[in-house]
Amino acid sequence: MTRRLFIYATLAFWLAVIGFAASPLWLPAENATAAAAPAPLLDAAVPGALVGTPDNARSLAEVARHTQIDDCWMAIDGEVYDLSNYLPEHPSELEVIVAWCGREATQAYRSKGKGKAHSVRADRLLARYRIATLRRP
Repeated sequence: MTRRLFIYATLAFWLAVIGFAASPLWLPAENATAAAAPAPLLDAAVPGALVGTPDNARSLAEVARHTQIDDCWMAIDGEVYDLSNYLPEHPSELEVIVAWCGREATQAYRSKGKGKAHSVRADRLLARYRIATLRRP
């Protein structure tokens, strides 16, 4: 009986090891899903404009006009995001985010003001709010 239990335990152990070793074959890589571009969406700010099209670039001056809680745009890593609908869902205090509305917020996003980077999940969530590319001066 003990010998049979040992054999089953050993077999289960090695099956688990093989399963974990082979997991990249059936699980998507985190970086691959984060880097995948989302399908083009309609831009709510400009009816009929597609998000991500080259002619949908916004200047930092235009971003600067959106500084309110209900109208909050930020420029992060050369992209423009409308975070108005997301602000109530953000886990930190509202004032922390609102301070960056209408501004270039790449450094704030990368460090969260505490020297910590946002998670891969946060990067995927941010992509949902992308409305344009930042037009360089």
